[in-house]
Amino acid sequence: MTIRLPAADGTLRQYEPRAEPLPVAPGAPFTSRTVFAAAHVVADPYADVSPHSPAAVDWDATLAFRRHLWSHGLGVAEAMDTAQRGMGLDWAGAAELIRRSAAEAKAVGGRIACGVGTDQLTGTDQLTGADRIAGGLAGIRAAYEEQLAVAEEAGAQAILMASRALAATARGPEDYLEVYGHLLRQCAEPVILHWLGPMFDPALEGYWGTTDLDAATEVLLDVVAAHPGRVDGIKISLLDARREIELRRRLPRGVRCYTGDDFHYPELIEGDDHGFSHALLGVFDPLGPSAARAVRALDTGDAAGFRELLDPTVELARHLFQRPTRFYKTGVVLLAWLAGHQSHFTMVGGLQSARSLPHLARAYELADSLGLFPDPALAEDRMKTLLALYGVTS
Repeated sequence: MTIRLPAADGTLRQYEPRAEPLPVAPGAPFTSRTVFAAAHVVADPYADVSPHSPAAVDWDATLAFRRHLWSHGLGVAEAMDTAQRGMGLDWAGAAELIRRSAAEAKAVGGRIACGVGTDQLTGTDQLTGADRIAGGLAGIRAAYEEQLAVAEEAGAQAILMASRALAATARGPEDYLEVYGHLLRQCAEPVILHWLGPMFDPALEGYWGTTDLDAATEVLLDVVAAHPGRVDGIKISLLDARREIELRRRLPRGVRCYTGDDFHYPELIEGDDHGFSHALLGVFDPLGPSAARAVRALDTGDAAGFRELLDPTVELARHLFQRPTRFYKTGVVLLAWLAGHQSHFTMVGGLQSARSLPHLARAYELADSLGLFPDPALAEDRMKTLLALYGVTS
């Protein structure tokens, strides 16, 4: 059997789907690395909403997907940008997601860390000036505190996400030092700090008070150094492997570097003679079982086996995260649908329309060639259904 897939030049080509999936099995958490998959949310396809309405979430399917990730030993990074924070999922929805997922994690013994930010101030708007932020830095601190309280009360580790509001309001590095210092002094447990680059969110340009990335790195390191024992790790999402390696070598003992680099993750997780990165990755949402199999090879000291399993996935990751990078979520949800983790290809905010049909077709082809679909025939059938909606017939 073959399937006709559209290419970027408008032509159709024949592709022969894989017959068998890659063999994977559930397993316990890893021993050599701490690994989180940033998980997507499943929209309710029957909700009568518009792209600007509050998100309608299918909670059963959303929690089932988290159980799938936990079953393979992965931790879940909850309410992150993968879950469309600021792109369809507002703070009220994120707070409910945190509470529900943390309760589910407790019930099944899964590891969870939850994103806390300030999006109740900003919604989905792209901020352009400090005049948009009522209350200035005090209002930003209060917004962070509100979200931090929800995560801590739910029993989840907190991830202090980058704030659009702070990026718009801060006058310089000193304001970042003040806001983060205020938060770190009151956190109940060590937190993960998240440096998210503008390729993921253009509103975060100049984070840490400067567009000079070397200077920004110094500000981040100053925050960590000033609060020993308060920072579990740094998640760095700049898609710059060299910069991540240089940063992790300078972190204080006991502070982890969590790679958020969806382009270079195999080499960063493997590491070198000076250390390695742990992982908190959006691409481990669709790669969960395969990533788990690779990390288990690393647990046994088999670095070559780890790379043999994970290196071939990078082409898919680079495709999903191609510019505009922030729309990678569309490919992630497409693959979840094709893999049978949800019954539809619908996203909060209508974001299923954010990628072209040729882009989606290539994502299917790459994922199928990797054996990511538990039921390749189901994936093929669903892809043909999508193609037919666009007028492509077999």
